[in-house]
Amino acid sequence: MKCPFCRHMESKVTDSRYASEMNAIRRRRECLNCGNRFTTFETVDVSMQVLKRDGRYEDFHIEKLIRGISAATRHTRISHDEVRALAAKISAELMERQARTIDWKEMGELVMKHLQQLDTVAYIRFACVYKRFKDIDELVEAIESTHPGKEKVEVNS
Repeated sequence: MKCPFCRHMESKVTDSRYASEMNAIRRRRECLNCGNRFTTFETVDVSMQVLKRDGRYEDFHIEKLIRGISAATRHTRISHDEVRALAAKISAELMERQARTIDWKEMGELVMKHLQQLDTVAYIRFACVYKRFKDIDELVEAIESTHPGKEKVEVNS
């Protein structure tokens, strides 16, 4: 591992820990040349691709999933650590499928399933972007789906 300070190629590992929120191994390293310490993360590279709405293929990146979930959970009771943990959980579920390609619909539905259990506001925010509601009735239907059996919401347009 190349030292980020002096660019020397040799370092020694001083500590290793499992970083569950990132589904990775955290390694504390010390440069054998300059003695500076730095941290690296070792993750599994699965090379999964996402089939996007417009037909393009894009490499799956957990950071992009984290950004999407973060946008939906902004100003809710869900912490950034919980967002990272949720993204890691969803990523692990996708990897368990052992598919090289994941459809955007499958991923969106999986995120919505988890958000609906976690926080209604975050679920609705994500659903608005994912489902691209055409009118207020579709939004109301999504809200009502979070509380089945309750009174219908009336909207005066």
